[in-house]
Amino acid sequence: MKVLCFADTRFPIERANGVQTMHTCHALARRGYEVRLVVRPDSASPARDPLAFYGLAPEPRLQIATIPARGPARARRIRFLLDSLRLATGSRDAIVLTRDLGLAAWLLQLPKSRRSRAVYESHGLSVSVAQEMPALLGKPELAPSSAKLKRLDRREARVWLRAAAYVTITRGLADELTSRYGTRANVFVVPDGAPAAGPLPAPDAGRFIAGYAGHLYPWKGVDTFVRALAHAPGVHALIVGGHPGERDLDRVSRLVRELGLQDRVTITGLVAPTAVRHTLAAASVLVLPNAPSAISERYTSPLKLFEYLTMGRPIVASDLPAIREVLADDRSAVLVPAGDARALGHALVALKNAPAAAAELGRAALSLSTRFTWEARAERIEAALDAARS
Repeated sequence: MKVLCFADTRFPIERANGVQTMHTCHALARRGYEVRLVVRPDSASPARDPLAFYGLAPEPRLQIATIPARGPARARRIRFLLDSLRLATGSRDAIVLTRDLGLAAWLLQLPKSRRSRAVYESHGLSVSVAQEMPALLGKPELAPSSAKLKRLDRREARVWLRAAAYVTITRGLADELTSRYGTRANVFVVPDGAPAAGPLPAPDAGRFIAGYAGHLYPWKGVDTFVRALAHAPGVHALIVGGHPGERDLDRVSRLVRELGLQDRVTITGLVAPTAVRHTLAAASVLVLPNAPSAISERYTSPLKLFEYLTMGRPIVASDLPAIREVLADDRSAVLVPAGDARALGHALVALKNAPAAAAELGRAALSLSTRFTWEARAERIEAALDAARS
């Protein structure tokens, strides 16, 4: 079977969406699909090899094609949509797989006889995300107009009704879509994933380190993590991430200074995707401190969570519905109220003082990891592709 995967982003990209897209396509190709990933060209000069960037072996069934990006943002977007539609209408024997709502909505306006069948992968209800994101970013001026919200709602409804199969990353998101737009067939809940577990260096023997990997956006809860250290004497923090071109790094660094925690917090800055796991291995415990929000509660399937599972370390995570779809309190992790720095700090100290219990939680997390590899994800998506084809 041929699969056309569309992602309107420069490629490779350091963000989680690039990691997820590349690994999913690569895993599908390894399962025997002829996969063509259509993206924008790399913005770096010289251009980087996506396979090397993401640490993947060559796969002859995976082809990466680019659509040139020139001119202002709107012109680049229209060019990508038009060229993608030409590919989708010219390859009607292929299945389109995309998480691009606009592209899926455009494609699904066409009669079935003129287009490929489509599998849409949803990472959030677009209306809710558009309403919440400005506040999460601290940019209320970006609040969407009522006209934009209505347009997003129409697109979402069209894709929900017309896609041959529909993938959501959480059960909560699938339930919300069903409640809003009605029951439909061929809905598949497919969480994100991570590479299979492999050998790691031992944690730092001289310090008890709590580790976090990922972006520093406010809704990721890194501020709560830093504040938790004030309630966790003897615990150090390793934050693997921080984009030098974004204000989030400055915000978190400033908070560290304000709290006088410079001697206990290390922020690495950007680390290559292939080096994140090895860098994080110095940690004794791993932290997933997502702040309370609709996105975190219902729509998140964090790549860092699944990578944490492979490391065999105890995990302390926010007690949110989407997280509870993977983790269970006191069995595979310690869950604490989202946004509660005191509770997070106390949980870290408790694990520091109970190494046997911490080790048992780490083993339980590792045992879960085989359910959430990229290969396992591709197998789940294969069910959606088969449904779309039938």
